[in-house]
Amino acid sequence: MEIRKIKKVFKSQPVLEGAGVRLKRAMGNKEVPQFDPFLLLDDFRSDHPNDYLKGFPWHPHRGIETITYVLKGTVEHKDSMGNSGVISAGDVQWMTAGSGIIHQEMPKPSPGGAMYGFQLWLNLPATNKMMDPRYQEVKQSDIPEVVLDNGTKIKLICGSYKKTNGPVRDIIVDPEYLDITVPAHSEFVHSTKRGHTVFAYVIDGQGYMCKERKPFSYEADGENYFDITREPYATNGILVLFDDGDEVMVQTEDQAIRFLLISGKPIGEPIAWYGPIVMNTQKELEIAFREYQNNTFIKK
Repeated sequence: MEIRKIKKVFKSQPVLEGAGVRLKRAMGNKEVPQFDPFLLLDDFRSDHPNDYLKGFPWHPHRGIETITYVLKGTVEHKDSMGNSGVISAGDVQWMTAGSGIIHQEMPKPSPGGAMYGFQLWLNLPATNKMMDPRYQEVKQSDIPEVVLDNGTKIKLICGSYKKTNGPVRDIIVDPEYLDITVPAHSEFVHSTKRGHTVFAYVIDGQGYMCKERKPFSYEADGENYFDITREPYATNGILVLFDDGDEVMVQTEDQAIRFLLISGKPIGEPIAWYGPIVMNTQKELEIAFREYQNNTFIKK
C-alpha cells in the first residue's frame, strides 16, 4: 500500500463574500482544476458577529452541489422551492442545486457570539448539471462517530470507515467527507481510492501530513512559498493536497490535530464558472444568467 505524499499546500486567505461576510478561502477558482471535482472551500469561523451577520441574501446556483457544515452558531436558510430551516451546531446541509435554485443563507451567532462553519462546493458532471434540485439535511445526532483504540475520533458525514457509513448517500462523484481528530503522540492511517482527489484542511492543532515529515511548499496569491526553516507541521488554516496513493497517514507529537479529510472522483470536464453558477461552456453560462434575469431560471 502506497502512502500519499504531499502535492501542494495552501494557506487560507481572507476574502469578502455575500453581503459583506468576512471569511477565509482555503481554495477556489484560481485553484481549478487541481482539486477536481471540488471547486471551493470557505472557512467562515469567527467570534465577531459583525464579520458574518450580513450573510448571503438571495442568490442563484446551478450545476453544482454546496455542502455546509456548522460547528457553532446556526444558519437560517430559505429557497425558491419553499423550503426553509435551520442548520445548527454539528449539522450538515448537502444541497444539490442541479438545474437551478435560488436561496439565501443567513448566519446567526451562538450565545457567545461565535459562528464556526465551512462551505464546500462540489462540481456536477455535464450529464447531471440539469438534474432536479434536492437536499440532504443531516442532524448532528445522525452523524456517526468512530473512536479508535488510540483515541482518534472520526465523524463520518459522507463515506465510510471500515463498517461504519456516513448518512449522506448517492452522491455522483463518490465523495468522502470526514471530520477527524488525532490525539497527541498518535498516528492515523486511512485508506483512499486510487485516482481520487484527496485533501485535508486543518481546523485545530498541528501534525504531520506525510510519512517523510518534509517541510511544506505553500501556495498563496498564485505563488509558491517554500520555507525550510519552519517546523514541517500542518496547522490551523492550512490545506494539504495529496498526490495519488492508497492511504493517507497523519502523525502528531505534543499536540492533537483536527482536520477535514475530503475526497472525490475527478470529473475531467471543461469548466465555465462565474459567481454561483458553474457550467461546462460559456454559452451555457450565458443562458443561465439570461434565464435568471428573465425569471425562467427555476426548472422545477
